[in-house]
Amino acid sequence: MSGIKILHAPIINQELNPLKAGDAVYLTGTIFTARDAAHKRIFKMIKEGKPIPVDLKNQVIYYTGPSPAKPGQVIGSCGPTTSSRMDVYTPLLLERGLKAMIGKGPRSREVIESMVKHGAVYLAAVGGTGALMASCIKHVEAVAFEDLGPEAIYRLQVENMPLMVAIDSEGNNLYETGPRCYSQIE
Repeated sequence: MSGIKILHAPIINQELNPLKAGDAVYLTGTIFTARDAAHKRIFKMIKEGKPIPVDLKNQVIYYTGPSPAKPGQVIGSCGPTTSSRMDVYTPLLLERGLKAMIGKGPRSREVIESMVKHGAVYLAAVGGTGALMASCIKHVEAVAFEDLGPEAIYRLQVENMPLMVAIDSEGNNLYETGPRCYSQIE
């Protein structure tokens, strides 16, 4: 890892291509939140040929359900959720132009293959960092499925959100290589 990389959202391929699993990044720009219920609705809408509420081309989805903001805050705690729960829906969203996902935990082989095919990355946020992630969020706006409460789709303006490339656009996977490195320590 050679220093922290800067990533801007929406994302262009020229920013993604040099990223490697294990790279630390600061993400700045506009991203969207979506968890299980929102993914299920988007997936169904696409399958039914209906328009979806956000254009996924070059976008970043953060798997989170933010807590309500306390007085004087932009947003409440906003930590990552387990990404594998979105795996059944992810390949279709990648086909639609999604370029990065933020969450925690490993991804399925099908998702990784789709990421390679479509040139996307998976960024990991450390679990338990909801307050830190919230401090990077400068503006929040509900954009779809407000009836889902914290699982609605929100547009977030983020600044210097600290993340790590868990799976790069070539399929290199920190969840596989990381443990191997530690198993070699004697």
